[in-house]
Amino acid sequence: MVERESHIPLNDILKAASDPTRRTILTLLAQHGPLRVTQIAAQFEMSLNSVSKHIKVLENAGLVQRRTEWREHLIEVRMEPLQLIEAWFSELRSIWAIRLEALDDIITQGEDK
Repeated sequence: MVERESHIPLNDILKAASDPTRRTILTLLAQHGPLRVTQIAAQFEMSLNSVSKHIKVLENAGLVQRRTEWREHLIEVRMEPLQLIEAWFSELRSIWAIRLEALDDIITQGEDK
């Protein structure tokens, strides 16, 4: 199954990405590259501590990583775990494609009679 490809379970990745604030953080990082926590927090109407907690959830899920340059802590997005989500959706699409083909066969056979 897809989950075995990473040390972080797909459930943890999906749970971390399920929160709108965390998805916004991921989008900001993907658009702008690495940002300081204070730069991220400036985008929200919540405390720096609350934003830090959201970042920690994303870190634990492997979706972001913290990098230290001198005294600055930069947060950057990691795209690798998102590939697990993409693979999972790909599996779902293939399952639905098979089911739709089977349905099409049933409908086509019904028209032939």
